[in-house]
Amino acid sequence: MVVPYKHEPFTDFSVEENRQLMLDALKKVEADLGKEYPLIINGERITTEDKIVSVNPANKEEIIGYVSKANKELAEKAIQVADERFQNYWRTSDPKFRAGILFRAAAIIRRRKHEFSAHLVKEGGKPWKEADADTAEAIDFLEYYGRQMLKIKDGIEINSRPIEHNQFNYIPLGVGLVISPWNFLFAIMAGTTVAAMVSGNTVLLKPASTTPVIAYKFMEVLEEAGLPAGVINYIPGPGSEVGDFLVDHPRTRFISFTGSREVGTRIFERAAVVHKGQKWLKRTIIEMGGKDTIVVDKEADLELAAQSIVQSAFGFSGQKCSACSRAVIHEDVYEDVKGRVVELTKELSAGNPYDNSHFMGPVIDQGAYDKIMSYIEIGKNEGELLVGGDGDDSTGWFINPTVFGDVDPEARIMQEEIFGPVVGLTKAKDFDHAIEIANNTEYGLTGAVITNNREHLEQARRDFHVGNLYFNRGCTAAIVGYQPFGGFNMSGTDSKAGGPDYLIQHMQGKTTSEML
Repeated sequence: MVVPYKHEPFTDFSVEENRQLMLDALKKVEADLGKEYPLIINGERITTEDKIVSVNPANKEEIIGYVSKANKELAEKAIQVADERFQNYWRTSDPKFRAGILFRAAAIIRRRKHEFSAHLVKEGGKPWKEADADTAEAIDFLEYYGRQMLKIKDGIEINSRPIEHNQFNYIPLGVGLVISPWNFLFAIMAGTTVAAMVSGNTVLLKPASTTPVIAYKFMEVLEEAGLPAGVINYIPGPGSEVGDFLVDHPRTRFISFTGSREVGTRIFERAAVVHKGQKWLKRTIIEMGGKDTIVVDKEADLELAAQSIVQSAFGFSGQKCSACSRAVIHEDVYEDVKGRVVELTKELSAGNPYDNSHFMGPVIDQGAYDKIMSYIEIGKNEGELLVGGDGDDSTGWFINPTVFGDVDPEARIMQEEIFGPVVGLTKAKDFDHAIEIANNTEYGLTGAVITNNREHLEQARRDFHVGNLYFNRGCTAAIVGYQPFGGFNMSGTDSKAGGPDYLIQHMQGKTTSEML
C-alpha cells in the first residue's frame, strides 16, 4: 500500500526563529554569488566560454552566477547519452528505485528548505512567502510523483478469460526534452523533470535562461540522492539554437514545456514534423498562459471578493499563468468592490524582497519590465487608471500594482496576457453575462467565482470553461495532489500537473495477452 502524502507546510515568518533562519540562509546564498556553473552531461562537468549571466532582478548589479551555455554540438552529445542510457538501462530500471531517488531528494531539500528559498529570493526576485511556497511545491512534486509511480508500476487490471491472461502496463516513452520556466523556477522545473525521469524516461533539462542556477542546485540534490549519470542532463542554452535543435531531433520522443503561448505553439508546430530517421509521433506536454478571471456575483462576500482579486492579481507581481488579470463584477456591487480593491492595492508596495517588508518584488528582467509598462500605456487609453501605473528600473525592475476600471471586455488589456501586476475591472449586467465575459478569451486556465448563490456556483461549474475553477477564493495557489493544474484552449494540453494521470502523459500503454 502506498502511504498518502500531505503537502509540505508553509513557513510562518512572523515567528522570530523562522525569520532568523531565513536571514541566515540569505547570507549563506550571498557567499555563493558570482560563481561559475558548468553543464552536466553523463555526469561530466563541461565548461564553455560562452556564458549565461544570471542576475538578481531586484538588484541588476548583483550577479547570481555565470552558467556555461550549451550549443548544438553539446546538445547532440547530450541526446546521444540520454538515448543510450534509456535503451540500455533506464527504461528497465526498477520503479521503486526511481521513486526512492525522489523521496531522498525531497528529504534533502526539506532539510535545506530556507537555503533553497533564499536562492529563489535572489535569482527569481520572489518575496519570502512566494519563495517558501515554491520550495514547498517542489518537495510536493517529488513526494507525489514518487508515490504515483509506485501506484501504477504494476499496471492496471483489465479483463481476462479462462482461455487467456491479459495484462495492461505502462512503459516509458524515451528521451524527453524538458523546457522549464523562470516564474516557478524551482517547483515547475523540478516537477516536470522528475515526472519524466521517474516514469522511466531519460531527460534533457533546459531551464529558463533567466534562472539557470537553481536548476544546477537541483541537479546536485538529485546526484546526492543517487541519480545515475546520464539519466538527467543539464543543458542550459538559447531556445533559438539548443531548444529548436532538440525539439526537431529525430531521437527526441517528447517535449515538456511550460512558458508563453508564442513559444508553446511554436514547439507544438515543430514537434508535429516527422524528421528523417524518426519512428514516432512526438508527444507534447505543454502548459502556456492564461487570461484569468474572477467573477463577483451580486450575492457575494464583497470583502472576500476584493481580497481575492488583489491577492491573485499581485502575488509575485502577477507573474503567474494563474494570476487574476481580469475581474468581472456584477453592476449592482461594482462600485463597492472597485473601491475596496483600490484601497487594498494602495496598501501594497513593491521593493527588494530581501528584507521581506514588501508584498511584491521585481519583475524578472528588462524585457518583462518594458512589455508590462507598454501594456500599462495601452490600458490608459482603454480604461480608467485607478491606482499604480508607474515603475522604476534604475536599480531593479519594479512596477507598482496597477488597477484599471471600467474596461471593455474586448480591450487588449482584457484579452492579451500581460504577465505582470496589472488587473482590469469590468461590469456585468447579470451572472449569465459575467460567465459570457469570463469565457471570451482564447485561454482557459484558471478562474474563480465569488458568490453565495448555489445555483450560480453549479452554473459556473458547468459553463465556466477553465481547467482550474475555484469557488469563494482566489484563482492562484493550486496545491499538488489537491488541485491538479492545467488549462484548456490556448492555455495548453491540460496535462494536469500534480494530478493522478500526469505521469501517464510520459508513458504509453502496452497490452500483452497470453493464450492459456
